[in-house]
Amino acid sequence: MRTIIQRVNSASVDVEHKIIGNINKGLLVLIGFEEEDNEQDIIWLANKIINLRIFNDAEGKMNLSLQDIDGEILIVSQFTLHASTKKGNRPSFIKAAKPQISIPLYEKFIKEVEKTGLKKVATGEFGAEMKVKLENDGPVTISIDTKNKE
Repeated sequence: MRTIIQRVNSASVDVEHKIIGNINKGLLVLIGFEEEDNEQDIIWLANKIINLRIFNDAEGKMNLSLQDIDGEILIVSQFTLHASTKKGNRPSFIKAAKPQISIPLYEKFIKEVEKTGLKKVATGEFGAEMKVKLENDGPVTISIDTKNKE
């Protein structure tokens, strides 16, 4: 799984001019899946994201997690995170999992995040043409790949 995590003051996603998910202060998580991804990856990644200490404390240092600030999360599927640009100029998405694999992984990831007790877990719509709006806070943008658990 690959993710782009953005610390936001607010974020929303709309499908066909209708907002289907929105949050206030928290994290926007763009997530893409590969066929090899599994439940252990989901559990590890959900816990890693929820516990990332990327929010400022009273001294202005990144020392607080999403749970510490009572933040919200917006999770949006994005297969293009697995784009390969090694050959030519047109990206290849051959590593991105097909919907029959990625939809159950996406749903399991959402459920794993919901288990943490965050006050709001919002989502996009898998496979839909979505418009994502955000106000990045910082800006703080972090990428995590479960294949590189550093």
